[in-house]
Amino acid sequence: MRTPITPRQRDIILSTEEDHFHDVKAKEIKPSKLSESVSAFANASGGEIFIGVREEKTGTTKVRRWDGFSDVEEANAILQMLNQVAPLADFISTTFLSCDNAPGIVLKIEILRNGSITKATDGIPYIRKGAQKLPVDTDEGLERLRLDKGISSYEDYKVQTTLDAIENSTVTLEFLLGVIPTAEPEPWLRKQLLIVDQNPTVAGVILFSEEPQAILPKRTAIKLFRYKTTDLAPSREHLVFDPLTIEGWAYKLIYRAVEKTQELVEELKRLGATGLLDVQYPPETLHEIITNAVLHRDYSVAADIQIRIFDNRIEVESPGRLAGHVTTDNILHTQYARNQRLVRLINKFPNPPNKDVGEGLNTAFDAMRKLRLRDPIISETASSVLITIPHQKLASPEDLVMEFLGKHSEITNRAAREICGVRSENSMKGIFKRLEARGLIEQVPNRSRFKAAWQIKRG
Repeated sequence: MRTPITPRQRDIILSTEEDHFHDVKAKEIKPSKLSESVSAFANASGGEIFIGVREEKTGTTKVRRWDGFSDVEEANAILQMLNQVAPLADFISTTFLSCDNAPGIVLKIEILRNGSITKATDGIPYIRKGAQKLPVDTDEGLERLRLDKGISSYEDYKVQTTLDAIENSTVTLEFLLGVIPTAEPEPWLRKQLLIVDQNPTVAGVILFSEEPQAILPKRTAIKLFRYKTTDLAPSREHLVFDPLTIEGWAYKLIYRAVEKTQELVEELKRLGATGLLDVQYPPETLHEIITNAVLHRDYSVAADIQIRIFDNRIEVESPGRLAGHVTTDNILHTQYARNQRLVRLINKFPNPPNKDVGEGLNTAFDAMRKLRLRDPIISETASSVLITIPHQKLASPEDLVMEFLGKHSEITNRAAREICGVRSENSMKGIFKRLEARGLIEQVPNRSRFKAAWQIKRG
């Protein structure tokens, strides 16, 4: 089946940059070679491949042109290859694109993020890094891929320490007395696979060691920062105090981090229509997002969770990218636990931090909406998941400016940016200009550029 596209859409495809998510190939590419790219995208974050784009180089200039298949049958070898590398896969889709006055049809292969490892026709899995496809041909590389996909979980790795670290800890003894008073520590821990052979597992240490940070350094603590700025890239000069380190077993770690974060938030003030106001973040939002960071982070990554408190937002950065088929787009509508044992067992503690298993982030979003605050923003970096909790009302910037001027004689660009959550001075100027065009505000006369301000239009 062919899907017609416009000349503009064709030109966008021809100008596509080859990067971590996109690739273009000539129709003559061998299916076996193409399978390496398919494998690479499938094992990374997914992406799109357009087959039927010819690239010619004249000196240092690259010129692309549409040169598609004469008909669908000419692409049969590629379609057979896709069925070979991923039979019955629901994460690969194909579409044939046609455009008036463009020769042939281009095959678009769309590959979604998924939780399986896909091998090329040579039996080797590949991984996409930027515009490169790299073979995963070592045992260490393959295990890293399993961890990234969520097929393996670092929580099940054995830790080189004594059984006493969890078998006779006060955490274990108090937990069993309160939850399963008839159980003996070692048999119960073995039954839960928190002890394997003569070693505790990572999950066992995280849950039941009194000081997991001493056994698993740089993986089990939370670093808390307070920056006196709204800048996207703060400097050390913006730090209010040296970063705090919060430690303890997972249950205690979560509650300590939430408590300290709330304590610092209560000290924040923001500029509002009536002057400086207390900053309020829903306690449920902070609790659920911090809990999510502790329970779903990738413990194979040697880095601590970071909570960064700014004047206008809170950032919670959790080491490791999203696992399996989870993306920033579907995270609120799908369930997948990288650390299933950790999630299940911490729910057995009295007053568990994850009361509604699988619903934590939805609860966080709902709490923000009840206060008419903007939704948290979930994004991925190269090696982490970042959740930004903005303190920004849902009202439009224009409404916020007019509300402020209803109580004050004038407003500057800087004050307006703080109120509206707008970062760019020029963007704020555009908002002022729109209000001016509607006859609502005017510039305060006889002011220099550095003291410029706006007021309600008079007369």
